[in-house]
Amino acid sequence: MGSEGRVWNGAGVAAGSGYGGSVEAKATTAAPADVPTSAASVDISLPLPEMSPHIIGLCKELVKGWSSIDSSRFSIETVSGGITNLLLKVSVKGNNGNDSSVTVRLYGPNTDLVIDRKRELQAIPYLSAAGFGARLLGMFENGVVQSFIYARTLSPADMKEPKIAAEIAKELRKFHQVDIPGSKEPQLWNDIFKFLKKAAALKFEDNEQQKRYVKISFTEIQDEVKELKDLLDILHAPVVYAHNDLLSGNLMLNDLEGKLYFIDFEYGSYSYRGYDIANHFNEYAGFDCDFNLYPDKDAQYHFFRNYLHPDRPSEVQAQDMEVLYVETNTFRLASHIYWALWALIQHLNAGKGIPN
Repeated sequence: MGSEGRVWNGAGVAAGSGYGGSVEAKATTAAPADVPTSAASVDISLPLPEMSPHIIGLCKELVKGWSSIDSSRFSIETVSGGITNLLLKVSVKGNNGNDSSVTVRLYGPNTDLVIDRKRELQAIPYLSAAGFGARLLGMFENGVVQSFIYARTLSPADMKEPKIAAEIAKELRKFHQVDIPGSKEPQLWNDIFKFLKKAAALKFEDNEQQKRYVKISFTEIQDEVKELKDLLDILHAPVVYAHNDLLSGNLMLNDLEGKLYFIDFEYGSYSYRGYDIANHFNEYAGFDCDFNLYPDKDAQYHFFRNYLHPDRPSEVQAQDMEVLYVETNTFRLASHIYWALWALIQHLNAGKGIPN
């Protein structure tokens, strides 16, 4: 059965429930037609001093009003937070002494093995127009130029703070309502099976590493994935446009303005509501994965209330939260297998062996 008839439109917030929450219009937006593009690419392996002239040239080409600025007025620094990409803050010293800054995001090497860049670039203009992430200023062969967000990156501990968790939930609901043109078919299982095929075909140059790797039974993993898919299909979870990578590093907060930002939509696709929430909850564990930090039922219900009814969270009924609780925590398993396969592919292509 196709998913087009099950795409969430904001009217019924809990699949199969009788909750009559307020009907919200779908956040349909038009992609800006004036985003400049360049066929240029930048070698991400270059040291920053050698890379800088190329970055400056790109910014002059793509950023409105920067084409005639003398290169001596530019400064470039790396920005922390990127895992698979290189993030750069490019600033221009103004005549009044104030800086004007943009972010240049350079895609990491071999990330096309796990990221559908065509899908990402199709979605970015629509998400940007809907107010998500940094404003898109330009696109080039292996990256994008975006407005600079003056905010701090959240930590895993920040995400579980009740006030911040509520804001994340409200923003996630809005994100799930953005309409991206094209097929609304959920991509989760397609992506997992693609990862599975790529992971099974990996070869290590080191013989000892390869001997250890072949002990992994990808046939058994495939059988378990199929079993999990059959189980999750029973839930008939709503299909939404999902972020799919809502870890703390992709959440930024301007404390003075109280403004929360979602950033980096590389893994975005139409997927299942419960999967996106479960994936976010898994990220409470942090980079070193302490799953004792996974939110308990009370913390999840707090999130669900603000997700299901942002304006009146106290009015959400228990049965609707229980529906979402079951949906979310069952999809938690799919999140684990997705990132486990991702890690195998990334680990080899980063030139590393299998850890002990």
